[in-house]
Amino acid sequence: MVEEDLNQVVGNSNYNGEADPESNTLNQPLVKANRTLSSTPLALVGTKVSHIESLDYEINENDLFKHDWRKRSKAQVLQYVFLKWTLACLVGLFTGLIATLINLAVENIAGYKLLAVGHFLSQERYATGLMVLAGANLGLTLVASVLCVFFAPTAAGPGIPEIKAYLNGVDLPNMFGATTMIVKIIGSIGAVAAGLDLGKEGPLVHIGSCIASLLGQGGTDNHRIKWRWLRYFNNDRDRRDLITCGSAAGVCAAFRSPVGGVLFALEEVATWWRSALLWRTFFSTAVVVVILREFIEICNSGKCGLFGRGGLIMFDVSHVTYTYHVTDIVPVMLIGVIGGILGSLYNHVLHKVLRLYNLINEKGKIHKVLLSLTVSLFTSVCLYGLPFLAKCKPCDPSIDEICPTNGRSGNFKQFHCPKGYYNDLATLLLTTNDDAVRNLFSSNTPNEFSMGSLWIFFVLYCILGLFTFGIATPSGLFLPIILMGAAYGRMLGAAMGSYTSIDQGLYAVLGAAALMAGSMRMTVSLCVIFLELTNNLLLLPITMIVLLIAKTVGDSFNPSIYDIILDLKGLPFLDANPEPWMRNLSVGELGDAKPPVVTLQGVEKVSKIVDVLRNTTHNAFPVLDEAELPQVGLATGATELHGLILRAHLVKVLKKRWFLTEKRRTEEWEVREKFPWDELAEREDNFDDVAITSSEMEMFVDLHPLTNTTPYTVMENMSVAKALVLFRQVGLRHLLIVPKIQSSGLCPVVGILTRQDLRAHNILQAFPQMEKSKGRKAN
Repeated sequence: MVEEDLNQVVGNSNYNGEADPESNTLNQPLVKANRTLSSTPLALVGTKVSHIESLDYEINENDLFKHDWRKRSKAQVLQYVFLKWTLACLVGLFTGLIATLINLAVENIAGYKLLAVGHFLSQERYATGLMVLAGANLGLTLVASVLCVFFAPTAAGPGIPEIKAYLNGVDLPNMFGATTMIVKIIGSIGAVAAGLDLGKEGPLVHIGSCIASLLGQGGTDNHRIKWRWLRYFNNDRDRRDLITCGSAAGVCAAFRSPVGGVLFALEEVATWWRSALLWRTFFSTAVVVVILREFIEICNSGKCGLFGRGGLIMFDVSHVTYTYHVTDIVPVMLIGVIGGILGSLYNHVLHKVLRLYNLINEKGKIHKVLLSLTVSLFTSVCLYGLPFLAKCKPCDPSIDEICPTNGRSGNFKQFHCPKGYYNDLATLLLTTNDDAVRNLFSSNTPNEFSMGSLWIFFVLYCILGLFTFGIATPSGLFLPIILMGAAYGRMLGAAMGSYTSIDQGLYAVLGAAALMAGSMRMTVSLCVIFLELTNNLLLLPITMIVLLIAKTVGDSFNPSIYDIILDLKGLPFLDANPEPWMRNLSVGELGDAKPPVVTLQGVEKVSKIVDVLRNTTHNAFPVLDEAELPQVGLATGATELHGLILRAHLVKVLKKRWFLTEKRRTEEWEVREKFPWDELAEREDNFDDVAITSSEMEMFVDLHPLTNTTPYTVMENMSVAKALVLFRQVGLRHLLIVPKIQSSGLCPVVGILTRQDLRAHNILQAFPQMEKSKGRKAN
């Protein structure tokens, strides 16, 4: 669509002869709209194109809200605060317990599978070993894929882009339901235990958010707890805060990094933040750490089956002491540059792969399952077959660890080698992904892995990382990127040899951090996560350098991987930084490109309300009144803006049949008798089942008590860039445009801006001429 608009602009002789559009002032119209501003709210949620709505983060200050706020006692306020902290604690508690369950299940299932394969390897029954490995992996993948495809499509993928969109103000159907959470848990266990190149870190973030959402609303939609205290959380604002706590708790459960989890929520997923939310988020992550620590103590006593050293922690290198010198800054900077280049390249290729997978997924559910099974089979064959290409290496008699071994874990897998020798590539491939990371991060092992094996591992996981993400299973991006980054970091350390004093294990840590920053573009949270994992503050300076360089290099090529996924799904995410050309377009011009605004009177006829609901899809309508007393500078007989009423409230009025036989304003007690304040927070926009008789059509409805009398408004000459910043930071759903000069006979509302109206892509469709100034630097 944008290319077609550009072609039209090139052939527009009226525009070609004009001056630079960026030299125009906002006092004059910059360009004339070619078409109506498009605002089709459709996006891909799971595998289904769904109708997308925005969330009501704004406080609806109508008469009912004001009355409830005035009558709240101190005890009720304390109940509200106490319940907030209680829910934050429960979010951390349940997230920690479920994370423990997932890790225990993955470690034991994968452990028994690898023990069976090792048994056949020791008997030199290599074909049987491959069949056992491939069969087990196919079965686990089948369970995860079938659950996602047929029961909860929203459980596929990491879920982090959707959480970002939700906290940005986008309502996603079925994204945080009980079914989604259950499928996410079981699917994560199956997919990770199947040895696929994906992690449980992203799914844990989604699981934590699901727990928070379910706790806040008192359970599922069909089985909610009707507890009186929970009515305080029957709104989008408090649910947003809880989901923020859940996302932070999920990261903490994945990395055992409480501060890193809080910073991840702040840096990556949250759009709106305040100090009180910071404290509750930190409290949730602290509870997660306590739960994980307790279960680690239990598992260390041998009560968790085949639970290994990793499990609850992705990798633990806190016992390692790293040293480096000033001369090592150059190779450290090189790691950052390579990480930024590889990260942006990974994002670019993954973008193409996801588009290809979308074409395959459109063919039907069976094709989605078959795609997952194909990737699983390819992964199994590679993991089992490639170690045959590696040469056997003799065991070092000076080491304390058992060598060789065909057990579940260990740094020296025997595979097909004779006694006293080990296969370094099998050590990395025939193990869990967590143990592979731990092996790559191991220190004081400069000769453990050959350069050839590291190259094979790196290329293989680049391929698997690209083709595994996007299949119909729960999948995280953290682990594949860490594996690739650790491999290239260790290769760089081996290539440097005696020219550097940095251990190869530290090179692997820095490589993983660099590639994550180059792909995900996170800095502060990643730095803290790696510091909390390594438990070594000496790594802080070089980790900061690597992350900053990698992010800077990556930003010069393309957006972060999560932004790319948001764009692919069509989710209307509003970025923090407006386009420069938005400063040269006014909101009044956007309003002119939209259909005329639909308004209602303060006391409106039922027939008019029914007609508006049937013939429009708008979610809010300005309510106008005749000015009783002329204000200073306002002509007699002018119309005033009373406020904004939501579509859901109009539907609720019709369902409750709150009609008047005469045109009059109601008393305050009449409204409170019919509408409890917490009931208005429920979304009820299904108008199809409302039957209105012909006699009721002639009655009236007083909209004043239900109208938000303090909506956010902007002057028609405000720039789009400034309006976008206001819309995003406050968390609005609707933004009213008011005229600069009000006079008799003129409507006090020029238009209404929604999320879709402020998206750059939609604006360029209505104003294609702005494309010419898109790439220029604003004055």
